[in-house]
Amino acid sequence: MSGDIEDKPQPLVEHLIELRSRLIWAIGAFFIAFIGCFAFAKQLFNMLVVPYKWAVQWAGLDLAKAELIYTAPQEFFFTQVKVAMFGAVVIAFPVIAAQIYKFVAPGLYKNERAAFLPFLIASPILFLLGGALVYFFFTPMVMWFFLAMQQAPGEGEVAISLMPKVSEYLSLIMTLVFSFGLVFQLPVITTLLARVGILESQWLADKRKYFIVVAFIVAAVLTPPDPISQIGLALPTILLYEVAIYAARLVERRRAAETSVVADEASEQDSA
Repeated sequence: MSGDIEDKPQPLVEHLIELRSRLIWAIGAFFIAFIGCFAFAKQLFNMLVVPYKWAVQWAGLDLAKAELIYTAPQEFFFTQVKVAMFGAVVIAFPVIAAQIYKFVAPGLYKNERAAFLPFLIASPILFLLGGALVYFFFTPMVMWFFLAMQQAPGEGEVAISLMPKVSEYLSLIMTLVFSFGLVFQLPVITTLLARVGILESQWLADKRKYFIVVAFIVAAVLTPPDPISQIGLALPTILLYEVAIYAARLVERRRAAETSVVADEASEQDSA
């Protein structure tokens, strides 16, 4: 086993040089992606506004009257900067994750590297799935909920209309995307912890009722103050927790099978 790891002594300076190299690659990838995204920031923001247009149609309102506003001269500019940063993080994440893996890989055994690599691939895929769920379903639902609260002018009533600011709309959709993206990492995190023996599936199953309460509390903190988005985040979180329990059980069964094989081989060698 010891021959599988790169255990050549390396002074601290070499580790710092390696870290600097990985940071340069990661920051460079983010900077290049940021420049590209900023060049198309308006187009990207228009893509993020599509769920709002769907919500307007669901509410039965005139799509021509749907608009976003900004009240400070610099607000839309900084909104475009945030959009570019958001897009740069998404685009550059594979490069950043690869640099992290390359930095820690020399300190891992071959079987540990082989076990870690699938999670490196699964993590961005699950994050994108969470983001897609937000884009195609939860953002339109949340905006439809807010649009339904508008009040038409009438006898004794004044008109109350929703005119969202570009910065606040971007903050809403970014918060939802990151919240769902992080929640969708739950099976990856629990499976990794189960592989190293920190978590057990039975312990996760026993703590299920506490996790349900925590899921709703976290959803209330991370999402806007409306029941649709809070329930919409809490329910997938609970479902993913069940997936995490199942994944942990699979890991435990596989580890038990490998232990059994090793024990049988050792027994055969002793008998020989």
